[in-house]
Amino acid sequence: MKHFVKISPILIIIFLLTSCTSVRVASDYDKNVNFDTFKTFAFYKTGIDKAEINDLDKRRIMRAIESELLVKGFSKSSNPDILVSIFTKSREKINVYSNNGFGPYGYGWGWSPWYWNNNSYTSSSTEGSLYIDLINANKKELVWQGIGRGYISENMSNKEERIKEFVSKIMEKYPPENND
Repeated sequence: MKHFVKISPILIIIFLLTSCTSVRVASDYDKNVNFDTFKTFAFYKTGIDKAEINDLDKRRIMRAIESELLVKGFSKSSNPDILVSIFTKSREKINVYSNNGFGPYGYGWGWSPWYWNNNSYTSSSTEGSLYIDLINANKKELVWQGIGRGYISENMSNKEERIKEFVSKIMEKYPPENND
């Protein structure tokens, strides 16, 4: 038990570092749509303008989406089959870690019931969500939505790579596997 208590802060740090690197994705789609009919795309300016991120990041996201769609055989068009829109959200998470007197500085030689060692520290992180919407251009109806969630930082030196990772993971879900 003492060994576990000593290594638990290390395990927490390893968990935080590994959980911060992954992107969790999900998607939803209209099961009545034949996705094989979509061959061309354009960006839906109205929707993209509403995304609450800076223009640099919008362009990074749009370039990454365009790259993914081109690889999937789509072509950009002024008369598209689908319109691509994005939406972003973020939330600040503050974590407080405390060993409440346990560990190397808590109970030990000279323990006293009036002494409670509270070793605690805090960390904050931002969880970001990127929504990619594919809209049937003729009907103006949402036909597919991909969502990616993961940790981001304003000061990331590898922001472009992180955005590409988000988009790539989300677009792995398109087209839907159950598409008939």
